[in-house]
Amino acid sequence: MLDKLSKQDRMLLLKFVCAFAWADLEVRDQERAFVARLMDKLELDDDERQQVQSWLDVSPSPEDVDPNKIPRAHRQVFIDAARAMIYSDGEVDEEERENLELLKQLLDPD
Repeated sequence: MLDKLSKQDRMLLLKFVCAFAWADLEVRDQERAFVARLMDKLELDDDERQQVQSWLDVSPSPEDVDPNKIPRAHRQVFIDAARAMIYSDGEVDEEERENLELLKQLLDPD
């Protein structure tokens, strides 16, 4: 399903994933590695990779991760990627769990 994402949607997905990495106010090495693997799968170019790295250094602003921007056809992909991110470091804290549940409620995928 990742190959069906447009360039804009790929970057939006990574912005959400990075925001989830910041949910506990710390981006761990395992989370960075997860993002690197996702960038490889999405075949990002150098400029796109640099942008994603900046989101790992400084969290995307809340208004930039508006669930209403997620295309209906790709909502489950975003939920699955967010879930994978929060589990990537082996520790799921309450804030991460709540953020994922909120995303699921807001997107209400079929």
